[in-house]
Amino acid sequence: MKNIDNNTPKVVCICAGGCTSSGSLKILERFQTEIEQRGLADKIVVKPVGCHGFCEQGPIVTVEPEKLFYTRVSENDVPALVVSIAKGSPVDRLLYINPENNQRVTNYERVPFYARQQKIVLAKCGKINPERIEDYLVLGGYRAMKKVLTIMTPQAVVDEVKSSGLRGRGGAGFPTGTKWEGALHAKIKDKKYVICNADEGDPGAFMDRSILEGNPHEVLEGMIICGYATGSDEGYIYVRAEYPMAIRRLKIAISQAEAAGYLGNNILNSGFNFHIKIKAGAGAFVCGEGTALMASIEGNRGMPRFKASRSTEKGLWDKPTTMNNVETFANIPTIIVKGALWYSSIGTDNSKGTKVFSLTGKVVNTGLVEVPMGTSLRQIIFDIGGGIPNNRKFKAVQSGGPSGGCIPAKYLDLPVDYNSLGKVGAMMGSGGLVVMDDTTCMVDVARFFLNFTKNESCGKCTPCREGTLRMLEILTRICEGKGEPKDIDDLERLAKVICGTSLCGLGQSAPFPVLSTLRYFRHEYEEHIYNKRCPAGVCPNLLVYTIDREKCIGCGICARSCPVGAIDGEKKQPHSIDIKACIKCGNCLQKCKFGAVQKR
Repeated sequence: MKNIDNNTPKVVCICAGGCTSSGSLKILERFQTEIEQRGLADKIVVKPVGCHGFCEQGPIVTVEPEKLFYTRVSENDVPALVVSIAKGSPVDRLLYINPENNQRVTNYERVPFYARQQKIVLAKCGKINPERIEDYLVLGGYRAMKKVLTIMTPQAVVDEVKSSGLRGRGGAGFPTGTKWEGALHAKIKDKKYVICNADEGDPGAFMDRSILEGNPHEVLEGMIICGYATGSDEGYIYVRAEYPMAIRRLKIAISQAEAAGYLGNNILNSGFNFHIKIKAGAGAFVCGEGTALMASIEGNRGMPRFKASRSTEKGLWDKPTTMNNVETFANIPTIIVKGALWYSSIGTDNSKGTKVFSLTGKVVNTGLVEVPMGTSLRQIIFDIGGGIPNNRKFKAVQSGGPSGGCIPAKYLDLPVDYNSLGKVGAMMGSGGLVVMDDTTCMVDVARFFLNFTKNESCGKCTPCREGTLRMLEILTRICEGKGEPKDIDDLERLAKVICGTSLCGLGQSAPFPVLSTLRYFRHEYEEHIYNKRCPAGVCPNLLVYTIDREKCIGCGICARSCPVGAIDGEKKQPHSIDIKACIKCGNCLQKCKFGAVQKR
């Protein structure tokens, strides 16, 4: 390990983001207590930081400047860690083991999960205390804002963002600079707004949450720059109330920025005024749609409305409004500081920069990743994500949340960008990737996502309100073994109507999971309908439980666990299941210790 100056204080960074769910705050307190009791306060500094991204290995503790990377740390590990940090020698048992060579890794930059990423938006997360503006300033925070206010005109800022090729990271991928230019030159001049859409509602998505919890000042700085570029003096952050830590840290960040003169009136004596308010959403998925979100800010029920004009012409309170999501704003300071040419050198021709993804589901390394646009699904899922656990076979990945599509194995080498995903019936969305293995029933997956969108429909328009319900009824019937041949045609017909006639983008994309599974996994629908069989062994009504006579030792545990007495057999003799009497509860499968009970 590289020699470090003994006079340099060691900084212990403890994840105070997602790892809080596994006790990281208690670890933080224990560190502080141990350091104080041992009289090491002048040698070791403890700092709560945002999400490191490698959630599968949490709680995570890193030590600077050595860049030591400790995983799955418990409160009881703290005394040994404090002693080792003071002595300058790592605790080997807590270091990450690289599965590629079975070697312990002392420097987190050499961990494959991190080494294969390129971080722009997440660059400061895991390194700064999100509740201290000083940490953000040390790493160049608010430098971009100062540059904008001192030497750039609003049009110059817009031109720089346009030249960068940044597209909105909220899902639609609309060119950010073009949107800002529309607001700058809007006919209405007296009042304009900036909105940060932080209403992250996709199942399994936590990108925006992690950014807000780990580096809120970057988002504020991006919004301030947007306000200057578009001629706005007021901004709103619409964030889910289910994100209390993000809201608390945003409030702290806003207060600190105001105290430093970076927010409020006459920012840095430039004559530019900008104020930011927080609006906590009540959890309605539909409020992620722009017009519904604005209705909610206005104090009305969050329901979509017909868009006769773009929000940059007529948005919040009928005034020009620029709305981008968290990740979009977090890109802005880096673009201004490093330049559009540098940023546009990353990614593909039509999708510039990097993209943050939450990687969840049947994958070894669940967590938060940031990669250049154009990185293949295979690289994300296997090289960074570590592949599929338990030696199972990859089946599909669902991209774009409940409005996205399921991408099969044959497209694993597909570059992840806006155009490529659209061509295979999927979408970028906000950045959720849910990995599925061969134990996943794709009909059941379609039913899960459609059930979500049906429940979250605002009910305003008939196609979405009634159409998703009818589609869900058909999918439920198929999963229960009651499907009919005409059901597939009915699903496709209903999907076409819903996509073409729903009022808002959420309704128009609600059938996408069904359409993509029908496109690539139609055979599973046909198995459910024609053969009354679930190939993945998921749908209970289509399962058949049997006992392998060669493996059964006649212990009788399965028979005793059966609530309806469907299992019979002599002691120490192979047992059997009465298929007609079996209610398919699965108790026998769970209780059998010898693998004799099987389902098909």
